[in-house]
Amino acid sequence: MAVVFEATIKMDENDQWYIELKDTLDERVKIAKDLDEFEKNVEELGDDYGGHIDEVKWLKDDDVPEVAMDEIRMKMAEQRAKIEEEMGEPITPYAVKDEDESK
Repeated sequence: MAVVFEATIKMDENDQWYIELKDTLDERVKIAKDLDEFEKNVEELGDDYGGHIDEVKWLKDDDVPEVAMDEIRMKMAEQRAKIEEEMGEPITPYAVKDEDESK
């Protein structure tokens, strides 16, 4: 049984983005107005599975403007850099082009 969460970016009535996090196994839903709250929600839902989450599927509603997506991407990159600095290593491996391929 794979633990899969769905994170859907949505817009509220004030045209502010938020993230709806859904546990696809038991249908629980948590709402986050920012990435710090989103991180806490993932941890809370993940605690029921010993912290093991197989996948977070990212979705967005059709009415989410590109400017909101850009803001979220920028904030996620900042969070990632902060985590990597604290850990002293990358949290996701980067693709490294083999030098032999470039010859």
